[in-house]
Amino acid sequence: MASGRCPLHCGNADRCSRRDFLRRSAGLMAAPVVIAGCASLVDRPLATTTPIHACGPASTYTPRIKAAFVRRQEEYGMLWPGAVYDGQAARNMYTEKMRATAEKIGAKLDLRGEPIYGLEEADAWIAEARAAQADGLLLVVIDRQKHSWPTARKVAASDIPSIIYSPLGTSFTTNTADVAAATACVTYSTNDFSQAAYGMKMLAAAARMRRTRCVVIRGDKRYDSPLADLGITLGYVTARTFIDEYRRTPETKEMLAMADDYLRRARRQTGCSRQDVINGVKSYYVAGRILKAEQADAITMDCLGALGGIEVSLPCIAWSRMNDDGIPAACEADLGAVAAQTMVQYLFDRPGFQQDPVADTADDTIIGAHCSCPTALNGFGTPPEPFDLMHHHGMRDAVPRPLWAVGQRVTCLDILAGKTGQKSVALISAGTVVGNMDVPPSGGCVVSVKVRFDGGQEVLTFPGFHQIFFYGDYQDQLKDFCQLVNLEATIV
Repeated sequence: MASGRCPLHCGNADRCSRRDFLRRSAGLMAAPVVIAGCASLVDRPLATTTPIHACGPASTYTPRIKAAFVRRQEEYGMLWPGAVYDGQAARNMYTEKMRATAEKIGAKLDLRGEPIYGLEEADAWIAEARAAQADGLLLVVIDRQKHSWPTARKVAASDIPSIIYSPLGTSFTTNTADVAAATACVTYSTNDFSQAAYGMKMLAAAARMRRTRCVVIRGDKRYDSPLADLGITLGYVTARTFIDEYRRTPETKEMLAMADDYLRRARRQTGCSRQDVINGVKSYYVAGRILKAEQADAITMDCLGALGGIEVSLPCIAWSRMNDDGIPAACEADLGAVAAQTMVQYLFDRPGFQQDPVADTADDTIIGAHCSCPTALNGFGTPPEPFDLMHHHGMRDAVPRPLWAVGQRVTCLDILAGKTGQKSVALISAGTVVGNMDVPPSGGCVVSVKVRFDGGQEVLTFPGFHQIFFYGDYQDQLKDFCQLVNLEATIV
């Protein structure tokens, strides 16, 4: 599995003291200001006195994975994997690895006490899993003979999301070919258990997605609706819900402390004032109250439609911080972005950047542009990438503008939610960050990340909109997840 990690690049050579900042703060609106920073802050995650949390069904659910080994009951002998293979040692090793993985991902592992020794036992095991409403099956094949691969085919044909893991020596391609393209099943043939561990992570992520509730702040009606075939439940609330809550929420010490933490850490501050930052932080706490009231795990809002013409702060900082905290937050009530952000966070433990794709034909790159971007791009709980504080491109409010590490591998994901009776589609691509555009002098959104993608797609017709960019090359892992959850995957 790709690690998706990279060293931090601070580039913060022009720091000044806090006293210098205060002395110069009167001129904030006139020119860019380089903000104070403490070296110790660079290596720490952003701090929140009273962080908000997801409050929906997915946030408290423990996925249940039913696992079993399959092999002959007699000795291996001359037939593969042969007498050279220590089946008991393999069982002990993989049992330990499965249990450690389940603990790490917060799943419950129900491992069968003895291997499956026949097809009748296989049928009974699958029936037990179905009756118990297990979230997934994990079959570890430690034999190539007799009922082992017929059992694997039964697992692949079941209606339960499944992972088949075949260590080297337990299969030929003639065995794996029958299950390679099975719907709702992914097969890994390797000694590298990290692939099986990722399979377990996929089962857990799929289970949590099926229980995710996203509050959608839009319009003037309340109702619930499923998000296509993606398992996510959408709970619509009115735009007045956010506006009224914002207007009656006073500034608190926690908000001021959080705003000042942003100001201390920022590399530069351009245009926006301290009050703009405070106003944006207030949106974070307002969104938290709505999550709690609506018992939701994720959030999105028709932000420009609801707030663009009034004095209430756009939630750019709020959404950035929520994504840093592991709460999927999508701009502009884009439901495909909700699904993509949720998928990325549940699978890879890091936030993504929802953006508007812009073609640059001079160097065949795509610029991802938006005004709300997370800062903990290396993963939840990691220090933020260096960032500036700026106005939104509409010359209002405050947004963090993280600097994406040049040379960093990234993945792009767009989810096109299917209509009734149709599969949803995932557009997936991988590439490399080549720069961060300055806005101004360019126009458009102030976070503008330039990426060269691998696929050779004509940039003027790069498919999708509001795709999610995120650190790491996870193209293959996303394709596997789509197979597991029955989405159509297209590599761009």
